[in-house]
Amino acid sequence: MHNGNVVLTLHTHLPWVLHHGAWPHGSDWLCEAVAECYIPLLNILNELVEEGSTSKMTFDISPVNCEQMEHPDFEEIFLRYCQDKILGAQADYEYFIHSEHEQFFAPMAKFWESWYAQKRDEYLYRYNKSIIGGFKKLQDAGVIEVMTCGATHGYFALLGMDKSIRTQMKVAKENYIKYFGRAPRGTWLPECAYRPGFDWRTFVKSPHHQHPAYRYGVENFVKEQGIEYFVVDEHLPKGGTPLGVLIDQDGGKQRLMSTMAPEYTHFPWNFDKSPMSLYNVSSHGDIENQKTAVAFARHQNIAMQVWSAEAGYPGDPDYLDFHKKKMPSGLRYWRVTDTKADMQYKQPYNPDWILGKIGNQIHHFVYCIEGALGHYKYQTGKEGTLCLPFDTELFGHWWFEGPLFIKALLKALHHSPYASAVTASEQLDHIKPHEVMRFPEGSWGENGNHNVWMNDGTKWTWELIYEAEQRFDAIMGKFDPKKMDATMRRLCTQAMRELLLLQSSDWQFLITTWSARDYAERRFMFHYSDFKKLCDLAEHYAASKKLSKEDDHAVTEMEERNSIFPELEIEWWNDPLKPHQDYVPGAKPAKKKVAAKAEESTAKPKAAAKPKAETKPKTEAKAKSEAKPKAAAKKAAPAQKK
Repeated sequence: MHNGNVVLTLHTHLPWVLHHGAWPHGSDWLCEAVAECYIPLLNILNELVEEGSTSKMTFDISPVNCEQMEHPDFEEIFLRYCQDKILGAQADYEYFIHSEHEQFFAPMAKFWESWYAQKRDEYLYRYNKSIIGGFKKLQDAGVIEVMTCGATHGYFALLGMDKSIRTQMKVAKENYIKYFGRAPRGTWLPECAYRPGFDWRTFVKSPHHQHPAYRYGVENFVKEQGIEYFVVDEHLPKGGTPLGVLIDQDGGKQRLMSTMAPEYTHFPWNFDKSPMSLYNVSSHGDIENQKTAVAFARHQNIAMQVWSAEAGYPGDPDYLDFHKKKMPSGLRYWRVTDTKADMQYKQPYNPDWILGKIGNQIHHFVYCIEGALGHYKYQTGKEGTLCLPFDTELFGHWWFEGPLFIKALLKALHHSPYASAVTASEQLDHIKPHEVMRFPEGSWGENGNHNVWMNDGTKWTWELIYEAEQRFDAIMGKFDPKKMDATMRRLCTQAMRELLLLQSSDWQFLITTWSARDYAERRFMFHYSDFKKLCDLAEHYAASKKLSKEDDHAVTEMEERNSIFPELEIEWWNDPLKPHQDYVPGAKPAKKKVAAKAEESTAKPKAAAKPKAETKPKTEAKAKSEAKPKAAAKKAAPAQKK
């Protein structure tokens, strides 16, 4: 008996790192992800197609990641990275065979030499130097679905202006169409951060946003671009407030029947607030003036079988240890051994030992999945939606054997009579949810709130972001883009790029977790400095119509350094939604009785607090010392992020 579907979702994002260093912070992060995660995952998905598997999964690939993987400079950077690893493996082999006590590592050095040569050749020939092209081909074949994400992974719930959120989503949609040839149906909210519509203000020491003013809920900015769904963490539906149900009407329109309406009939397990249910999200239930989008919620108990610090699968003693590396090659030769063991006690890794372990873990994981869906179906009579979102970098980078785990999972679900693996859009079309809920504010970070991104160590970044938003908005209000000449447009367009890069949530994450704090602080200030310089030049040029050779050269360097989103149009800041005539920016919806009740649970933005220590798995407790961009700080999560 079929009890429900699994929506396996991998979040594929790294900050813009091209032209901003290599090792230990910079383009090596991207090269590691491509070699260790993206290519192996593409390989196993193509293998499953050849084997006749019908299991499917969903990826979200952030626009900034699309841009840097498809950048003309990336090919040379990646090939050089692979060659460095190959030479490092060869040097390690020579060292080991002449070593008195470490000769048993020599075969593993040969393994790495062959492994990186294979990844280089797959990049060049199997995927024709285009990782995004590999994902597009799978989506076009119906094997996977690719979602989009905020353009530069801006933290929507804390950005100071609705125009910033709208621009992040507009750029994301246009960038997706450029690479995938169609519009996206779903989006990943950066850090799964959601904020409903309410009278918002900031609590940082900034001259801006000190007085409460109405802000639209995040769902509006998602649906404005024609995007139908997004992903949140489990505690949001659990803390949600039922508003009503959507009733289909003639002409394809819908109306909301309030839960307070006399004609509303409550059925058992309506609004069960379970992560296995899909809900239309609305801040007020005013669907005539505001928009709704559907939320998929992470099922934490099942996901923790992979993420848990104490019992997660990646911590098996025989798996490759992430932390211990031989320098200068940076290659790994040791297994986990014991999650509590000091580095000196790590034992040699043997690839032949892992296949049986993966089989046993998949048997247990599928048993948990089938059991959870079966219990939900027995209890409610409804088919469940089991959403399992993870960082893509978990599978291959942090957990070297992870892609094999994904392949085994999809194969097992192909044969399961109780659960199937489908894409998010397929599940949305299958369930067609009609229940409407108001969600509280939250993220998938530590404690489910914004503390990882807004705390005493990061407040200063938000003060500068709010200042930059206001300045760019003032320039766009003062100078009509339609009347700008080529030079003025050039300056404003690059300023807009720098503002988008400034808004990346990665900077606050890396600062809070100390995983690459110095790099993040420098990068943030570089973008802020370039943004200010460009705004100064734009205002000076508007008055004088002159741009010196020195300034022209400086702008050229900025364009080469941060050559992201060539399709960017400055008009999108003020008017990204021409087809949507029903959207009135800044208009506060009229309160209805049902809306008033829903607003009683509205949470005000919390005052910034000091960052708290994360719960990290024993397998990766020292991740921040490795200075990786996805090292820690997500709720009950391993050291990647979530």
